[in-house]
Amino acid sequence: MLKTPSFFNWSGGKDAALALHKALLSGEYDIQYLLTSFNSVHNRVSMHGVRRSLTEAQAAAIGLPLITVELSEDPSMEEYETKMREALTVLRDKGCYTSIYGDIFLEDLRTYREEKLKSGGLECVFPLWKTDTAVLIKEFVDTGFKAVIACVNAAFLDKNFCGRLIDESFINDLPKNVDPCGENGEFHSFVFDGPIFKQPVKFKQGRTTYKQYEVSRLNNVDDVKKKYGFWFCDLEMVN
Repeated sequence: MLKTPSFFNWSGGKDAALALHKALLSGEYDIQYLLTSFNSVHNRVSMHGVRRSLTEAQAAAIGLPLITVELSEDPSMEEYETKMREALTVLRDKGCYTSIYGDIFLEDLRTYREEKLKSGGLECVFPLWKTDTAVLIKEFVDTGFKAVIACVNAAFLDKNFCGRLIDESFINDLPKNVDPCGENGEFHSFVFDGPIFKQPVKFKQGRTTYKQYEVSRLNNVDDVKKKYGFWFCDLEMVN
C-alpha cells in the first residue's frame, strides 16, 4: 500500500504521542516531520511551557525532524495564522499534504483546523477523534507510554498535580469535573518514553511556578478580558 506523505502536529504531550502511535500503526501514513509552535522569547512550547531542548530531544528519540513555528510572547491570532501558514507552505512544498492531530472532541477546533488547512490545499486526520477519553488515558498507560504533568489550569487542579507521573493513581485522583485527558485545557503533559521512542528522554524536575495570563474573548458587545492562572513544573534536560 502506498503511504500518504504526512506531518504530525507535535505538542509533546500524551494525546499527541498516542495519536502519532496510532497513525504509525495504521500503516497509512508516511510521517516525515513533526511540527511544533514555540514561544521564541522563552524557547518553550506554546501553552505547555516545556523547554525547546526537551522537545528537540523527543524528536530525536522518535527519529523525525522537527519543523518549528516561532511565535512572540503574546501572539495575536493574526500573527499565529501568518506564521502557521508559512510553516504549512514549507511542508506542502516538501510534498506533505496531510496534517495529523491529536484532538479528541473539540468540534470548533477541528472545524477551524480543517477550514484553514483546506484553504492551503491540505487535509486533516484525527486518529483519536470521538474516542472516550477515559478509555484513551488508560490505553496510553497500558501501551507503555510514560509522561509527567507539565502544567495545570489552577481553576481545575492544584499545584500538587504538577510533576506527577500519569498512572492509575493520577487518573483516580482527578476531580470529576476534569476530563481524564485534560481535553478542555485542564492540564498538559510531557511524554518521555513509550513505543514511539528509540530511547527515553532524560530530564529532571525543577521549580513549580504560578503564572497568570490575560486572554481576550469577544462577545456580542465588548472585547472581554479574562484572566487564567496556571501552575508550571519546570522540566530540565539531563545529559
